Amino acid sequence: MKKRVLSGIQPSGKLHIGNYFGMIKRMVEYQESSDLFCFIANLHSLTTLTDADEMKKLTLEAATDMLALGINPDKCHFWVQSDVPEVAELTWILSCLTPMGLMERAHSYKDKIAKGVQPNLGLFCYPALMTADILINQSEIVPVGKDQKQHVEMSRDIAIKFNNKFGETFVIPEPEIPEDIASIPGIDGQKMSKSYNNTIPIFDDESVIKKAVMGIVTDSKGVEEPKETKGSIIYELYKLFTSADELKSFKTSFEKGGMGYGDAKKTLLEKILDTFKPFREKRAELEANPKKVEDILNKGSEKVRKISLETLNKVREATGLKY
Repeated sequence: MKKRVLSGIQPSGKLHIGNYFGMIKRMVEYQESSDLFCFIANLHSLTTLTDADEMKKLTLEAATDMLALGINPDKCHFWVQSDVPEVAELTWILSCLTPMGLMERAHSYKDKIAKGVQPNLGLFCYPALMTADILINQSEIVPVGKDQKQHVEMSRDIAIKFNNKFGETFVIPEPEIPEDIASIPGIDGQKMSKSYNNTIPIFDDESVIKKAVMGIVTDSKGVEEPKETKGSIIYELYKLFTSADELKSFKTSFEKGGMGYGDAKKTLLEKILDTFKPFREKRAELEANPKKVEDILNKGSEKVRKISLETLNKVREATGLKY
């Protein structure tokens, strides 16, 4: 039997290559070999996004992007989080069982606050909602980046506590973090994230993509000087797009000198544009037919709600909420 895999992405802005290599490319691969559940996490976005029109726009854009990049609704479950209200009820039930100390240990919350994000209860309880997303679909595998590993571990703790108290109800999920793509560097060397304004977009104008690539931070070494590949943002991004032979040639030129950073960035830019050209063309087709995207999402939520309600009814029965 195929393993059930779950992953979601927030509609918080334009998708970037970190999103693609860190999550979406893996999801496209999973839909061929696993029982994939893939959703647009708009409830999570409410922690920072409170403009209604912008939320609607970004949600539809995120769905369009995902479909353009290869998510196939005929091969997976694909939906918008808020279209499955059962997840909100489960979040409350699990919150009543979750120790405050567990939430207070969340690294992601502390990191966001330290970077100036305005704290609110939703942001603090983010791991509880993520736990509900995972458990309500009886997910077995949750692919995440290193920064989200703790949240999956918290989900495991909450599921085990619930099962011990109320009887076997939830599958205990496992995080999956491929080491080679666990963290995609942004143009400043930090993890690529819209929050850090250091991304290389996929579907923006070519001029915008070029500006981002040419803005990659480097040291001051001249053209003829040898350059280190270790710690190089250009090299780390280039190897995402290329074959082993091409990477070896690039590495040799980089390390022996004779390749300037400007030329290296142009080589990377060419790879990015070539790789995403067919996806950009497909996205243009979908953007011209938003009704098609909406229909796909509606059908997806109908399928997922049946599964979510089945799990929630078990929870209601176990906790005495169903009488």
